[in-house]
Amino acid sequence: MVLNAHSYYSLRYGTIPIAELADLLIEKGHSSIVLTDINNTSGSLEYVKTCQEKNIKPILGVEFKTEEETLFIGIARNNEGFRELNELLTYSHLNKLPYPNESSFNQCYVIYPYGKKQVQDLKENEYIGIKPKHLNKIIFDRHNHAKYVIHQSVVFKDAKGFDIHKNLRAIDNNLLASQLQVQQYAEQADYFVSYQELLKIYQEFPVLIENTRNIIEDCRFDFDVKAPKNKKTFTGDRYQDLLLLENLALEGLRYRYGEDNQVAQSRIRKELEIIDNLGFCSYFLITWDIIRHSMSKGFYHVGRGSGANSVVAYCLKITDVCPIELDLYFERFLNPKRKSPPDFDIDYSWKDRDKVFSYIFKKYGSRHTALLGAMSTFRDKSIIRELGKIHGLPKSEIDALVNNPSDSFHQNQITRHILSHYKSVAEFPNVRSIHAGGILISEEPITNYVALDLPPKGFQTVQFDMYTAEDIHFDKLDILSQRGIGHIKEAVEIIQKNKGITVDIHDIEKFKTDEKLKQQIKTSDTIGCFYIESPAMRGLLKKLRCDNYLSLIAASSIIRPGVAQSGMMRQYIYRFNNPDKFEHLHPVLEEQLKETYGVMVYQEDVLKICYHYADLDLGDADILRRMMSGKHRTKKQLDEIISKFFSNA
Repeated sequence: MVLNAHSYYSLRYGTIPIAELADLLIEKGHSSIVLTDINNTSGSLEYVKTCQEKNIKPILGVEFKTEEETLFIGIARNNEGFRELNELLTYSHLNKLPYPNESSFNQCYVIYPYGKKQVQDLKENEYIGIKPKHLNKIIFDRHNHAKYVIHQSVVFKDAKGFDIHKNLRAIDNNLLASQLQVQQYAEQADYFVSYQELLKIYQEFPVLIENTRNIIEDCRFDFDVKAPKNKKTFTGDRYQDLLLLENLALEGLRYRYGEDNQVAQSRIRKELEIIDNLGFCSYFLITWDIIRHSMSKGFYHVGRGSGANSVVAYCLKITDVCPIELDLYFERFLNPKRKSPPDFDIDYSWKDRDKVFSYIFKKYGSRHTALLGAMSTFRDKSIIRELGKIHGLPKSEIDALVNNPSDSFHQNQITRHILSHYKSVAEFPNVRSIHAGGILISEEPITNYVALDLPPKGFQTVQFDMYTAEDIHFDKLDILSQRGIGHIKEAVEIIQKNKGITVDIHDIEKFKTDEKLKQQIKTSDTIGCFYIESPAMRGLLKKLRCDNYLSLIAASSIIRPGVAQSGMMRQYIYRFNNPDKFEHLHPVLEEQLKETYGVMVYQEDVLKICYHYADLDLGDADILRRMMSGKHRTKKQLDEIISKFFSNA
C-alpha cells in the first residue's frame, strides 16, 4: 500500500539501503511497495534483483521533484512504463531542462500531491495522493474519492532515521542543522508504516484503499537479471560473428606467430569455442573494431588486465602480451564459472581518449551507448567532518574528533550525537559520479534499464555503478587514459621525422631482443620510462641485473605492495641470485613456478597451484583468485572453494 518509498539512492534524503527496504517490506506485512527515488533510477534494478531473491514483487517509479516541491510521482505499470520514466529523466538531464509540471505517460500511473491538481483535470491514469493529514479535508467530497489514493511516503525507518534524514538535508543544503526550514526536509510521519497500520488509518476511506491496491496489483516488471544486456552481435548474425572473429584471429596469428605455429593454432581453437559458447564473439569484435579505428587514426593503445590472457586478443592487436610465452591461462579472463563479467582494459593517451569515445558513441548510437556511472559514498572521516560542520563545530574541534573520537574531551551532547550517527551513514551514496573509463554498449536502448545523466565530461552516463552493471550482466569496456602513452606516440613521430624510420610499436619481439635496450634496463637507466623509473624500481632492477623481458615482468610485479610487504619480494630476490641455495616447498611449485623460483608472484600463479596441486578446474581456480583479490560478495562462496581445495589436496 506504499506508493512512494525512498531508498538511500534519494541522495542526501533517503536513509534506507535497498536490502533493508526489502526486509522492512516483509517485516511490515506488505506484499509490495513502489520504489520512487527522487529524480533518479540508480537503485531500481538493484531493488528488482533483491526483490526477486526474496520472492517479492518489485514495482518501480520516480518522484519528480524540484527543490521546493514534489511535482508528481510516476509509477511504471510495466517495463515500457519504466522506460518512459527513464526517458523523461534523461531528456531533462541531457538537455538541462526542468521537469514538466504535468506528465505525458502512457504506461505509468501518476500521483499528484493533494492540492496540486483538480480532480476534473486528471487523466484516466492520474490520481491525487492523500496523506493521513489530509483525511479530514476529504470527508465531505466522497464523489472525488474515485481519484484518490493513499499517499504514505517512506523516507526513514524510525525516530533515529528521522534524525539522520535531517542531518543529510542540512549537509545537502550546506546549512547548520538549526537553520533548516520545515520545507527542506520530510515530515516526521514519513516512516515505514505497517500494512495493518495503514489500513487502520484509512479504514473510513475504503475507496482509497481499493484504488491503491488496484495500482499495486496492476503493476508488473519482468526482468531477467541473468540475461546478457550487451549488444548481441557485431555483424547482425551470431554465426557470422564467429566466422569473422575466427578469420581475424587466424590472420593475426600469421602476424604474431608465423605460418605454422601449432601451439598457437590449438590455443585459438580452444578460446574461440569458449568465446562462442559464452556469447562473447560480439564483445571481442566490438573491441577489435575500436582498436582498428584508433590505429587507423594513429592512436597508440595498450591492452592490459586479464584480457592479456587471450591469444585471440593478442592476434587481434587488442593486447601486445603473448599469453603462450608467459604461460597465461585464458580461463582467468573467460570461463563458464565466472560470475562477474570480464572486461578489456584499453589505455590511450589523454589526448586521444575522448576521440575514441566519440567514435564509439557515433558507431553504436547514443540510444545504445553510455559511460558507466560511479557512486561516491560517505566515508568515516568525511561523515564526521560533514556532521561537525552542520552542528557548528570549529575546524580544530572537528580535526580532534576525527583523529581521536574516543577521547573523553568529546563527551558532550553534540559530539555524542555525531558519533552515534556517523556509522549509520557510512557507505551511503553521496554523489553520482562517473567511472574512470567504463563504457556500456547495449542491445536494447539504455533507457530500458536506467536514466542517464550528462556530467561535465560531456558524454551521457548511466545512473548506476559497476556493481549493478555486473549484477545484471552488463559487460563494460574500460577505455582508460595514461599520459605516458602520448609520449610513446610522440617518440615514434620524432624517430620518423629525424631518422626516416617507421617503428611498428606492436612488434614487441624486436624490443625484447634489442641489446642496447637490455643494457639500459640492466643498469637501471630508465628515467622517463613509465612504471620502471622510480628509485625503488631502479634499485630492484639493479639487484636482479634485469636484462630480459621475463625478469622485467617479475620485477614490475614483486614491487607491488602486497607482494613486497608479505616478504615474497625479498625471497624472490634471494632465490634469483642464489638459485642453488633453497629448496622448493613441493614438486608442483618447482615445476609450475620455475620461472619465479617457486615464489607466487602473479595472480596467475594462484590458478596454476589450484589446478595442478589441488585439482580444481580452472573455473573454480579463477573464482578463488578473484576472491583472494577481494572481488567477492559472500564469505559462504569463499568457504566452499577453500573446502574443495583442501579436500582435493
